[in-house]
Amino acid sequence: MAGPSELQASAFSAAELEFLAEDETIEIVPNMRMDPLNFISGDFGPFRPQIATEVPLWLAVALKKRGKCTIRPPEWMSVEKLTQVLEAERDSEKFQPLPFHYVEISRLLFDHAREDIPDIYMVRSLIEDIKDVRFHKIGTGLEIISKERTYALRLKNLSAMEANIVRPFITRALETFSKLSSSEMIQESDHVPNRQPQAMNRGPRRQLKDR
Repeated sequence: MAGPSELQASAFSAAELEFLAEDETIEIVPNMRMDPLNFISGDFGPFRPQIATEVPLWLAVALKKRGKCTIRPPEWMSVEKLTQVLEAERDSEKFQPLPFHYVEISRLLFDHAREDIPDIYMVRSLIEDIKDVRFHKIGTGLEIISKERTYALRLKNLSAMEANIVRPFITRALETFSKLSSSEMIQESDHVPNRQPQAMNRGPRRQLKDR
């Protein structure tokens, strides 16, 4: 069985997930005038005061740190939307659709743009509650896997962090089930006795007369 170090090696760190999430786009409202910025990932801008524009999250954070903009939280981060998601998560066994990097995006905004988030304490609390409910569902799913032999598993609407947590355990479990199945098939074939082909009984033979 894989040890903790092996499982950790097959997963991303929190910093790596956050780095990937920084490529997600978000809306900002600049307070300065600036020509378009040209990057390998694309061109962003031009920037005009009080005119909203979309930029990668890493650029939004960089401009925010320099006091060059305010960040508009995504629509799903409103108290109303998060309350709806939380209620749906509690009422259904399925995972509700959320941005793939919802955990990392919210963490970055809490750290760097907290004054731009209306009702930030309620928003933070709702996101934590949603995470708890979803983790409970994941735990229930892992218990089912440990009790029942499974060869395939489909988990729809998992976020990056949630998939990152369960991937090593599910991968190991499916590999174990596959190996057990293969070994059992080999054992069954080894226990089958070698049967000699039996001659077909065609009844009593008649002696042919000489002509």
